[in-house]
Amino acid sequence: MTGYADYRPDRRFAPTVAISPDGARVAYSDNASGQFNLVVQDASEGGAAVRLTDYTESTVRVFAWTPDGTALLFSADTHGDEFHQVRRVPAGGGEVVTVTDHPRVQHHLGEVSPDGRWVSYGANDRDPAHQDVLVRDLTTGETHRVYAGGGFVFAGPFSPDGKRMTAVVMRSNTDQVVYLCGVADGAEPTRIFPLDAAAPAKVEPGPWAADGSGFFLLTDAGRDFVGLARYDVPDGNLHWVETPEWDVEHVDLSADGRVLVWSVNAGGASELHARDLVTGADLPVPPLPPCQALAVSVDAAGRRVAVLVATGANPTNVAVLDIEGAGSGGGTVRWVTDTAPVGGDLPRVEPTAVSYPTADGRQIPAWLYRPAGDGPFPVLLSIHGGPEAQERPSYSYSGLYQYLLSRGIAVFAPNVRGSSGYGRAYQSLIHRDWGGAELLDFAAAADHLRTLPWVDTARVGVFGASFGGFAVLSCLSRLPDRDWACGVDIVGPSNLVTLTRSCPPTWRAQMGVMIGDPETEADFLLSRSPVTYADAITAPLFVIQGANDPRVPQAESDQVVARLRERGVEVRYDVYPDEGHGFTKRENEARAMGDTAEFLVRHLVLERD
Repeated sequence: MTGYADYRPDRRFAPTVAISPDGARVAYSDNASGQFNLVVQDASEGGAAVRLTDYTESTVRVFAWTPDGTALLFSADTHGDEFHQVRRVPAGGGEVVTVTDHPRVQHHLGEVSPDGRWVSYGANDRDPAHQDVLVRDLTTGETHRVYAGGGFVFAGPFSPDGKRMTAVVMRSNTDQVVYLCGVADGAEPTRIFPLDAAAPAKVEPGPWAADGSGFFLLTDAGRDFVGLARYDVPDGNLHWVETPEWDVEHVDLSADGRVLVWSVNAGGASELHARDLVTGADLPVPPLPPCQALAVSVDAAGRRVAVLVATGANPTNVAVLDIEGAGSGGGTVRWVTDTAPVGGDLPRVEPTAVSYPTADGRQIPAWLYRPAGDGPFPVLLSIHGGPEAQERPSYSYSGLYQYLLSRGIAVFAPNVRGSSGYGRAYQSLIHRDWGGAELLDFAAAADHLRTLPWVDTARVGVFGASFGGFAVLSCLSRLPDRDWACGVDIVGPSNLVTLTRSCPPTWRAQMGVMIGDPETEADFLLSRSPVTYADAITAPLFVIQGANDPRVPQAESDQVVARLRERGVEVRYDVYPDEGHGFTKRENEARAMGDTAEFLVRHLVLERD
C-alpha cells in the first residue's frame, strides 16, 4: 500500500517567481536540497538549473533581479525566526554578499531600481514597533531612510528614473495607504492614495508606467472586489483598467512599459490576461489548466511570462508562457520544472467547488475532495489559516489531501466568512470577531456533512494551521456536541489575550483592529479563546508547534496541551526546535505531515474498522 510519503512532492516552492530581464532564465526558491534555496534555471523545458545558495539553516523567501540580469537580491531568515536579511549573489553563481546584517531586525525586500543603483527594503531597525522604508546604494553602501512616519510600512516599486518610489502603510488586511517618496532627495513622503481616511481600502501599488507619469495598482477603493487601476501622479486621478466581479490578484508590466499582465482569482481559479498598452489590444495568452497562480513575472520586452502554478491534484511547478506571436497561434506554454509526487503517477483527485447553507442564510463556498465510490466515507474538515486567506485548489499540505483520499477519507475545505477572495464585505466579517460568527460556519459545515448520504457521520475530524489551528481548538472546545472524531492543530493560537500581547512589535497596532485590545478587552478575548473552554475537549488531539514561531509563540500550544494532559485527554504534542510559523526544512515537513496522516488515518479509519 502506498503511504503519505509517496504523495509528497519531490520539492516545494516559496510563493515567488522572477523571470530575468531578457526572458532567458527564471529564478525561484525550492526545497529540493532540504531547505528553501535560490535557483536560476534556463527558461526552456528541462533547462539547466544553477543553485545559487546552499543554506541548511536559512530560508530564501523573496528575490529580485538586477536590471542588467547579472545578479539577484534576496532575503533569508534562520530557523523560521522571520528576522530576514538582504543578500546579493551573481546570477551565474558565486559569492553571496551581505547587504544587511542585523540579526534582530526584520528586513522585507522591495525591489532594485531601474538603473541598478538602489535596493529598497522595509526594516524595523529604528524602532522594533515600526517598520520604515530604506534604500541602499549597491555600489557605495550608502543608506537613506525614505519613509519613517511610523506604522508597518513596505517598499513599493521605483519610478522609471529611479528618483521616486511608492511605500505602502499596512494598517490591516483591508486598510492600506500609499505614499510617494523621494529616493535620495530627502523629500517628505506624501500620502497620495486613498486620500479619504474615512473610506479605507485595500491598496497594493504596482509597476510604474514607462513615462513615469503614474503607476498601476490593485485596489478595492469604492468597490467590493479588488480591481486593476492606474493612478496618475500629476492630477491624483484614478483610472480603472479592469473591474471584474472577482479580485485581481497579481499585476506586472514589462520594463519597456508595453505589455501589462494580470491575473484574476475567479472563485479560486486563476485567469491570466495580457494587454498591449501601445495599441490597447488584449493579447491572447496560452491557456493554463484550472489552477492557482501563486506568482506572475513578465520579462523586460513583454515576450515571456513566468507563472508559479499549482492545482488541487498536481504539485506546484514553474511555467513560462510565450505571448509574442500568440495572435498567430504561436503562443506556447513550457513547463520549466517537473515536480511530481515522490511515488510517481499515483491516482489523484481534483476538487469540486460546492457551497453549504448557514443558519443566518449565507451560502459558504467550499472545496470538496471526494473519494471514488458510494461510501460511507469519513471526512476531514480542513480550515485554512489567515484567517483572511482563501482555500484554493493547490496540492495543499504537500499532498496530504491526496493521500487521505487514497485511504478513503474525503476532505471538505470551506472558505468561511472572513476569507479573502469573495469581496471586501465578506472578508471584513472576521474583524474583531475571531471565535464569533465564523464558529457558526464551522458548525454549519459539520451539520451539512452529516446530511450527505455518502458521509460516515461518526467519523468527522477537523484540521488546520495558524488561524486554522485556532479554529480546530474552537471546534473541539466550543462545539463538542458535533462529536468530532479527532483534531489536528498546527501552530494554532489558544488564548487571544496572550496571543495579542506577544505578537511581533510591528503587528501590535493591527491586532487591535483585527482581533481586539488585550489591555482593555481581556474579558471579551478570553470569551472567544479555546483555552477558556478546554475542559470540554474530549476528542483525541495532535498539536504541532515551531519553537521559534514569532507569530504564534509556543506558549499558545503549551497552555492547551497542559490543560488536556491534566484531565487525561489523549493529546500528542510535537515541538520542532528549528522551525517557526510553518516548515522551512523539508525533512521536518515530511515528518510532521507524515505523522499527521498516520494520526488521521488511525482515528478516522483504523480504529473504526
